[in-house]
Amino acid sequence: MAEDAWNMRDPEKVSLAYTPDSTWRNRSEFVSGRPAILEFLIRKWNKELDYRLIKELWAFEGNRIAVRFAYEWHDDAGQWYRSYGNENWEFDYHGFMRLRIASINDLPIQDSERKYHWSLGRRPDDHPSLSELGL
Repeated sequence: MAEDAWNMRDPEKVSLAYTPDSTWRNRSEFVSGRPAILEFLIRKWNKELDYRLIKELWAFEGNRIAVRFAYEWHDDAGQWYRSYGNENWEFDYHGFMRLRIASINDLPIQDSERKYHWSLGRRPDDHPSLSELGL
């Protein structure tokens, strides 16, 4: 569900998955509170154009989940990137995310190296996973 939501790139809807006082570390940026998360997501998707994401569960216990992910996007100059990372999530009693810690690295790629070619939005069910793509 998280992958689907982020692939829709609707900052308002995505921000509602987080507690009002949720805290994030995203790369070297620290964000606190749903309004700041909303602003962050708007900035993110204004910069990371044609964003397509695949997430894969890595581990979970209790109210904590670890995922790995890779997403492809291009900047306004047309340079494509594949961004790789890991996220640690912690949820409250009601299932809202109260803590998100993301470590992300960006790799410039050529258009010919792209692996995500579905139409913008939700990843199709028959599209390979990160493991199936060798990522």
